Amino acid sequence: MQRTRTSTPSGGDARQGERLMWLTPQRVFYAGLLGAAAERAMGGHGVYVSPAGAPPNRIRIGGGAWQSGEFIVVPPHVPHQVESACPLIFNLLIESESVDPARMPAFLQHCGPVDAPAFVQRMREVHAHLLAASARGIDFDGFDFDALFFDGPLTPRPLDARIRKVVDMLVADPAAPASAEDCAASVHLSFSRFLHLFKQETGMAFRGFRAWKRARSLLRYVHQSGTLTDIALDTGYPDSTHFSHSIRQVYGLKPSDIVAGSRRLALHDAAGGFRQ
Repeated sequence: MQRTRTSTPSGGDARQGERLMWLTPQRVFYAGLLGAAAERAMGGHGVYVSPAGAPPNRIRIGGGAWQSGEFIVVPPHVPHQVESACPLIFNLLIESESVDPARMPAFLQHCGPVDAPAFVQRMREVHAHLLAASARGIDFDGFDFDALFFDGPLTPRPLDARIRKVVDMLVADPAAPASAEDCAASVHLSFSRFLHLFKQETGMAFRGFRAWKRARSLLRYVHQSGTLTDIALDTGYPDSTHFSHSIRQVYGLKPSDIVAGSRRLALHDAAGGFRQ
């Protein structure tokens, strides 16, 4: 998800064996390179944690002052820039439409550095557990994401059944050429009513939701052997120019840097199995 550094303080490439990514339809856990990312804006609730013994990460939210902390929370769609002195960073993403924001753990209902030492320790322990499983070639399908990180399921966000149908369709196939007009018709709503209800229910405009899901789907293709143009088309973009622009807005990195930084990443994709 991130690009390689030209220089690596804190141990160079010594932590390359600790890199992995676990993808599920509603969650992402990433342990890997951060690189020199520009400002980014993710579509999910984000958490950044520094590994044990590493200096705290730094964050600048919306062009404001730099802050630092070993545990940083960023709500969906908040522009931010992150820096890490360590070549390894932990990043957790929770899809916004999948959880009730008012009933998330209190430490996740913030923006910026948060004092949550127990969760920091838990995240580091889960990383070690997943790393050991990955090294043994164990698939993560038998693991419960929320149970590992939060001791149980996060409270789901209640959605209108019609909007849920569209959300499920977009999550299942982000590359599908589904327009808002088509989606409105499929659930028997007028175009204007559909757009209003979609934003009301999910907290996101339809266009922004679809753009995020397409950008997120790139993570499934970081080990693909095809060209970036192939990946662009597979993820639903009309051409590589639109692909590059959208990915840089979301991740603060060029697609080529994301793919290059993922070469030594163990990828566990709930939809596609284990790839290394």
